[in-house]
Amino acid sequence: VTSLLQLNSLGPTMDMYVIGLQEVNSRITNFLSDLAFDDPWSIFFMTVLSPLGYIKLSSVRMQGLLLLVFVKHVHLPFIRDIHTHYTRTGLYGYWGNKGGVTVRMSLYGHTICFMNCHLPAHMENTEQRLDDFEKILEMQFEGENIPSTLDHDVLFWFGDLNFRIADYGIHFVRESINNKRYNLLWEKDQLNMAKKKEAFLQEFIEGPLQFKPTYKFDLYSDVYDTSEKKRKPAWTDRILWRVKNLCQHASKEVEFSEEEQTISVTLNNYISHMSYGISDHKPVTGTFGLELKPLLSDPLIILNPEGEWSAEHDVLISYSAVPEFPSSAWDWIGLFKVAFRHVNDYVTYAWVEDDEISSNKDSKQVYMSAAEIPDMGGEFLLCYYSNNLQSIVGISQPFQIQPNRTLIEKDLTQEENSWMQKPDNLESLDEF
Repeated sequence: VTSLLQLNSLGPTMDMYVIGLQEVNSRITNFLSDLAFDDPWSIFFMTVLSPLGYIKLSSVRMQGLLLLVFVKHVHLPFIRDIHTHYTRTGLYGYWGNKGGVTVRMSLYGHTICFMNCHLPAHMENTEQRLDDFEKILEMQFEGENIPSTLDHDVLFWFGDLNFRIADYGIHFVRESINNKRYNLLWEKDQLNMAKKKEAFLQEFIEGPLQFKPTYKFDLYSDVYDTSEKKRKPAWTDRILWRVKNLCQHASKEVEFSEEEQTISVTLNNYISHMSYGISDHKPVTGTFGLELKPLLSDPLIILNPEGEWSAEHDVLISYSAVPEFPSSAWDWIGLFKVAFRHVNDYVTYAWVEDDEISSNKDSKQVYMSAAEIPDMGGEFLLCYYSNNLQSIVGISQPFQIQPNRTLIEKDLTQEENSWMQKPDNLESLDEF
């Protein structure tokens, strides 16, 4: 996925990856296994991204629909109120082969929502697609004071939306594609047509479709469907977004200054990736710049390792909290390898109340037992997890843990002794 995630890009690295998949393997045995453990796609993306300093912030799965959010460590203390939801629309809402999966959060004090959808297929089902999307938009997150989907400051809507190119015959569509005259097809794209008629869609923005329609291809090729059905090519795979304050100002027909605009979204590129052939769809990516005025500038928790850490002795952690921090007896501080994958990927942890050894108005100290520290040492960091906020609210700088020298010397001695004792049934080496 190097090109898909633009990992070789010369530009600045991404702060966040939001990955929406549809039709991942959802046979019952696979799905039940994936409920108990991370699914293969999550593991794969974690394997690629965690060494680069990204953590899986959240994920939500509904049968073949999967939504993953990865973020750089530096942003973790400023991402709060993470919630997920899924909405079934298949079989009148009883089956999850179609529908939407959603992750929402507060990012530096601004509300952001990501919605990955798989809408009904076939040319004639435009109205059903629109009805299903309206139903998904109406869903409510569980929890207090969480805005509705359309009340988020920014909403991203993407996935296999299944809108087709109406009216034009397959030969005209293919000829337009071959000549790269995509603009001839835009006005008959069902989503573009619906955006002109449906009020709830008019507030969504999309970049220009300057790439080939991404459906339907023969597997492992860039040749459109050669089967008996010969389906007409279509831009089924889309990424749109909506900025709430733009909608409000547009409805009032009022100009507003840059000072009033606390958040803005810029599309940097919107492309398909023709080199991928494992699906009859080609994947689509959008790279965005999100410019916002931080409403949060300080982390709720600042924490650091005390002194030099070694696997040979108990160690201390000091931390301080802002006055309004809603602490809990279930809060904990985790020790993580620098390339940790997700919040539960800790090496060990300490309860902030049970393992507290000192406290004053400015800071508190928590201890970790030497028995819990990795003997081989290495580079680690500390994270404070808030039970009330269900998120990491403080993260330390990376630091070194010195290895347990006594144990290493003992291991080396045992290794030397094992080489000195030649088994009776082994011929001398010079005879080989």
